[in-house]
Amino acid sequence: MGKIVLASNSPRRREILKNIGLEIEVKPSPYKEKHTTTDFSYAYVEDLAYNKARAVADLYKNTDCVVIGADTVVVINGKILGKPKDYDEAYFMLKTLSGVSHNVVTSIAMINSKSGQKIIKSETTTVEFEKLTDSQIRFYIDNFKPFDKAGAYGIQEMPDGYIRSYKGDIETVIGLPSKTVLIMLKKLYL
Repeated sequence: MGKIVLASNSPRRREILKNIGLEIEVKPSPYKEKHTTTDFSYAYVEDLAYNKARAVADLYKNTDCVVIGADTVVVINGKILGKPKDYDEAYFMLKTLSGVSHNVVTSIAMINSKSGQKIIKSETTTVEFEKLTDSQIRFYIDNFKPFDKAGAYGIQEMPDGYIRSYKGDIETVIGLPSKTVLIMLKKLYL
């Protein structure tokens, strides 16, 4: 297996790959995301993941490596909740998610930089929040500063009493489902 390059600066994605024994190089993608819609579609999120990976793969054209790009979105009522711009938007997002189920989708794009072969796959996990009080929401924002996270939360850092349940792979919510990554890598290296 050649080199694996993660086209992301996410410490959470880096740790997931490290935990499954992969040695990776981190090269944040120079791709500038253009959020042209808040309407959810798998194609839209997969396109973001692919463009992140493609921008890095172009930098490694003559190298035998696989570039992994990913994008994670929170979806409620067919609309995407991205990363909050400020405190008020984080508060609004958490208030919107309070007491209801929503989906978290992580799309993964892998590109073999030498052959150009690509694989794109998406995983979905359903998360249900408890009914959160205003003080719980403020406490979370004040203490965890979730401005770099889709939907204004990181499931791995949520205090007890915030998440009622989830169905699916928790790593999808964190940002990179490792089982899917391993399956995709095997397909690229067969």
